[in-house]
Amino acid sequence: MVVRPSRRPPLAAAPGRLRRRPDLLGGLLLAAGLVVVALVARGGTVLGANTAVQVGLLAAAAVVAGAVVLLGAPGRWWGAPAVLLFAALAALAYASIAWSVEPGASWLQANRTLSYLAAFAAAAALARLAPGRWRAMLAAVAAAATAVAAYALLAKIFPASLDASDPLGRLNVPLDYWNAIGLMAAMGIPACLGAAADEGSPRILRVLCPPAIALLVAVLLMSFSRGALAIAILGGLAWFAAVPVRLRAAALLALGAAGGGVIAAWALPSHNLTADRVALAARSASGHTFGLVVLGVVLAGAAAGWGLALAMERVALGPRVRRRVGTALLAALALVPVAGIVALAASSRGLTGEVSHVWATLTSPNGGVGDRPTRLLTLSNNRTRYWGDGLTVGEHHLALGAGAGGFDVAHRRYTTYPYSVSNAHSYLIETFADLGLVGVAISLALLAAWAIAASRPLGVEWEGRRPRLRAPPGAARGERVGMVTLAVVVVMFGLHNLIDWTWLVPGTAVVALACAGWLAGRGPLDGAVGRLPRPRSLTRSPGAGAALVGVLAALIALAWVTVQPLRSSQADAAAVRALVQGNSGLALTRARQAVAADPVALEPMLDLAEVYAARGQVARARAELWHAVAVQGENPASWQALGSFDLGRGRARLAVGELARALALDPANTYTAQLLAQAQAQAR
Repeated sequence: MVVRPSRRPPLAAAPGRLRRRPDLLGGLLLAAGLVVVALVARGGTVLGANTAVQVGLLAAAAVVAGAVVLLGAPGRWWGAPAVLLFAALAALAYASIAWSVEPGASWLQANRTLSYLAAFAAAAALARLAPGRWRAMLAAVAAAATAVAAYALLAKIFPASLDASDPLGRLNVPLDYWNAIGLMAAMGIPACLGAAADEGSPRILRVLCPPAIALLVAVLLMSFSRGALAIAILGGLAWFAAVPVRLRAAALLALGAAGGGVIAAWALPSHNLTADRVALAARSASGHTFGLVVLGVVLAGAAAGWGLALAMERVALGPRVRRRVGTALLAALALVPVAGIVALAASSRGLTGEVSHVWATLTSPNGGVGDRPTRLLTLSNNRTRYWGDGLTVGEHHLALGAGAGGFDVAHRRYTTYPYSVSNAHSYLIETFADLGLVGVAISLALLAAWAIAASRPLGVEWEGRRPRLRAPPGAARGERVGMVTLAVVVVMFGLHNLIDWTWLVPGTAVVALACAGWLAGRGPLDGAVGRLPRPRSLTRSPGAGAALVGVLAALIALAWVTVQPLRSSQADAAAVRALVQGNSGLALTRARQAVAADPVALEPMLDLAEVYAARGQVARARAELWHAVAVQGENPASWQALGSFDLGRGRARLAVGELARALALDPANTYTAQLLAQAQAQAR
């Protein structure tokens, strides 16, 4: 170990610091965009907010595409196969509207897939245009995850302002799903380490890294998300095994984890902070005290990070010491699973008995667990029930599935459980149920194409059938760490979505897609494409002008397609308001506009029938209900509406057949069963 002079640049090197400003500004801009997506879209279930985010992503992709047309240098289009396969997946989602059991939901899901394609393609294009700005991408992911985590903790500190209506003790805002909050925190930890641990990282990142990780670790634990915690551990192990900056990263992680442990140790035993249905006054009182603890940990972490940053700049460990310490860290990581096996063997059931018990607990369809912090130590769950339903739906719609987003309706035919679940809690199983074997094949091909594209910036080369890791050029060693970090974030997201539905939450999905797109579009570290020194002249390049017109036309067309369900929903809501106010003429106009904007959505058709009935046009009302059945004949809600209509107008015998069909499509629906019994009694 030697003490070296401070690496802080002298005043003469100020222009060098100025060259870092694009990274700083670009990172802040990207982070702001990712945070806006998370805060506006939230859980991805509010149509208006979700549509705004989707149109924003399309617009951002169009701007980047225009920049590529004007500034992109000639060169190979790295990642193009992955982008094309992603486009094929989006096209299949739109095509599935034609055969979907719930075409309105398929339209919404197709819009979501299109916006995700826009995020992926835009990130790939940015990597092509500005490959040297990888630090901005990495810092943006770290900053966005930390900002979301900070918001989640602030909701506990100031519940009256940020989370007054949420009765649950688990962290839920701003993504409206605790497992998504946990996953965002888990993905942020390697991003923070990758942004701060490299030798070329500025001091400020090393100062901020420990308090940021403290917030992320605290949120990870306070979300009570077992899946996110497992993914965080696996991602951390993979990251430390793949990067050469283990010593600095381990020191930063140790400081941050200690701070996060302090925050969680204060919060988890507190009934007012973690229990459900606690009075707002009690939550606020405990939250303010909790805020002082969080503030103290953040300040202490920043001070410790400052001291560690100075030590990293002044003290240099020799190669032998670094190798020994690095080997010790890897050995300690390798001993973690060994310790787990030893613990299982020492249990009362023995190794094989404990493994059998764990497997039985994990796969039991009747498992369940509460919303207390103790859930972190339990294995019971009801995922296998959802997965079983998804596989059953896929088996009955083998080739093309039940339609994008169709699981919610389709699975009801095959289950007798009186519960409501809108997705299969697994991307692979949900895709099998919604898009069949064709959707699964395209998804797997997309994964393979992305893996091939991402292997290039990671330095993986193939000698025959054997992969070989090529050493990066000297100047690209830091970028290799950054690319590994982005890859770890993507893999963490993918693994989590094998057991959950967080790909439907834009806040988490867009972060992972941005990382994945950057890796796909970057290409080999020594083969960057880059941009031209000056924009192309449209007068000398008519093809560029035509391409810009095409980009604008595509943006307008795709944005129009995306906003139609929202326009329909708004017109439908206006029709209901007008009908309640007694203005049936305006209600009829708005209801017709709603059906015209989205002719496959069920709710506008049912409301139009209600308007006709209110105006005394019974035949038109029933015709509209029959039209709803024709469009959504596999949806029990359409048959239930028709049967209820006929039952209410003395047509019991007709209602019996219609309600029997509704009950066959949804056997667990007790309300339909009651209506059917009433119709049968009247028919007799």
